[in-house]
Amino acid sequence: MESTAQYWRPLWETLERYWKPIWEKREGARRKSGTLHLAQAESNRGRRGQKRDFVDAERLVKRLVARELTLSFVPDAEQRLWRTVTRKKYQLRRERARLQNQLESLLEEAHIKLSSLVSDLLGARARRMLKALADGETNPAALATLADQKLRATSEQLCDALGACTDLKPVYRRLVRMALEQLQLLEQQIGQLDQELATLLHPHQDAVQRLAEVPGLGVDSAQQIIAEVGPTAATFPSGQQLASWMGACPGDQESAGVNYSHRSPKGNRHMRRILNQTANAAAEQRQHLRDCVSPLSPPSGT
Repeated sequence: MESTAQYWRPLWETLERYWKPIWEKREGARRKSGTLHLAQAESNRGRRGQKRDFVDAERLVKRLVARELTLSFVPDAEQRLWRTVTRKKYQLRRERARLQNQLESLLEEAHIKLSSLVSDLLGARARRMLKALADGETNPAALATLADQKLRATSEQLCDALGACTDLKPVYRRLVRMALEQLQLLEQQIGQLDQELATLLHPHQDAVQRLAEVPGLGVDSAQQIIAEVGPTAATFPSGQQLASWMGACPGDQESAGVNYSHRSPKGNRHMRRILNQTANAAAEQRQHLRDCVSPLSPPSGT
């Protein structure tokens, strides 16, 4: 089957559910009976002209036999459900980051410089002040008292940053309230997806815990990796093939001993994102440990 947008999914799931078990149990069935293949559309590109389904299907079979097609990895139905949950969770987190940027832009427009004094605009300290601001508080000193003592900014700095709230227009207060309500809804949905994912991956909890112990990884990253490649990555015979599928290895476009391109393939963008974040987290963790150990290390020559 040729993959075209999302149109292949209903037919694939139907064949996987009904046709494949019947074909595997028929008399004289071979080891690969009922195997489904999903070919990338670019590898089955035909000549320009009017599209005809029969000719396209015939060309697809011929190129499959000649091994000219680029086949895609399609996990089983259970793993596809894991992917759906983890990717939806990632989308909600991106939406949360986008909401934070919009809220910061709104406060800057209202001449409230709170983001320059707090490290996390959506943290507990800033959220208390924003909630009071949305409820109609007009006294900067009263808002400054809502920040705890752990905040490095002084009360004078907070009063100066929140001074515009004295004559803030009501529409800004309503917009801040709407942003806080959206934030609460997003966090509630993310928590629900966390519970769903924990339930789905409960049979593979040991694999999640082992993978989470890798430097730079955590439980969330481990769940995303297992959702993308499976709990054992049994589909990929070697690490080189897994790296090639992810697009984490450089290209090798060579002709007559001359390499023309080292560009990596597109691969699986979700796995590349996770690995890039993991590498950055591991590098920061290693640098932090080095900074902590270096003052305690003995001087040179001892």
